[in-house]
Amino acid sequence: MQSALLEAMAERQVSVGSETYDLPALFLVMATQNPIEQEGTYPLPEAQLDRFLLHVNVDYPSAEAEAEILRLTRAEASQAAASTPTPLRQDTVFAARQEALSMHMAAPVEQYIVQLVIASRDPGVYSEQLAGWIEYGGSPRATIALDRCSRAHAWLQGRDFVSPDDVQAVAADVLRHRLLLSFEAEANGVTPDQVIDELLALVPVG
Repeated sequence: MQSALLEAMAERQVSVGSETYDLPALFLVMATQNPIEQEGTYPLPEAQLDRFLLHVNVDYPSAEAEAEILRLTRAEASQAAASTPTPLRQDTVFAARQEALSMHMAAPVEQYIVQLVIASRDPGVYSEQLAGWIEYGGSPRATIALDRCSRAHAWLQGRDFVSPDDVQAVAADVLRHRLLLSFEAEANGVTPDQVIDELLALVPVG
């Protein structure tokens, strides 16, 4: 299963026996981990985790969302569910992707992205405590992911430029699986999100 995920991300293809199939231009690779039932599963090595664009923590739904889930499942059970929404056309998705990639990003914002990732590799410049927490920082993939996700976040907000707020909004999801914490940090219960919050607090904007 893990090899299939990595093949799809790296080669844009999947292999079944001796046959290889190219994936379409529009595809998504998603991996989930149940925090309760992990017997027989093994964490991916850090270098392989780095291939994933985002690591999103999904908590239990809010009371309002859970009530909506209840209503939807009740409607489905009684065959009274609303008609299936019209799916997005692929060309619409590709056009949106190009718009997001074309978002204006000022040089100081670009430098902010670069400095955040560099700070994760050389945290001692900013804080001895931070240096004691991070064993390995983000790779160039982290910089690329921060750039793309910041642009997408700005586009979803309906703006035509990327701000430092967009970078900060996506930083945790982009970086939490890319930072390898030290034994000291893990022994003291420090989480990747705490380390990222400290990076955001210490690295100046612009």
